[in-house]
Amino acid sequence: MTTASEELLRLDNQVCFALHATSRAFDATYRPLLRDLGLTYPQYLAMLALWEHGTLTVKELGLALRLDSGTLSPLLKRLEAAGLVRRERSPQDERSVVVTLTAQGEALREKAVNVPRRILASTGLSERELIELRRSLERVTAALDAATTEATPRP
Repeated sequence: MTTASEELLRLDNQVCFALHATSRAFDATYRPLLRDLGLTYPQYLAMLALWEHGTLTVKELGLALRLDSGTLSPLLKRLEAAGLVRRERSPQDERSVVVTLTAQGEALREKAVNVPRRILASTGLSERELIELRRSLERVTAALDAATTEATPRP
């Protein structure tokens, strides 16, 4: 017979592990679809943000993707080398770098449009179930962000 403490420490009972395993399964499902587009998963996320918002600063893109500049900069360099985006200093603020889609980056959007449909089909969930799951995950993320902010000592 297992105790409540032992149950708390079982790997299969960890929500974080279930999310981690799901994330890895998503990565594996996305990989062949994105290979056809010439993108990695993080590059795909950056392209999604740019397709949605158009021009973004590197800072705005980092916030949207929850990536720091050390991770985002090499990703953007590879997208720029592939001819999908252009990075330029902002004319309004020289300290800020603006990321813009090229014509080739815009054209890639049409090839990418079926990726979400194929991912949805792969999940085995209905569109409604997937929307509910995303909303639940967004609430968990917001709560964890708030808990982290509260726990962070202020200078």
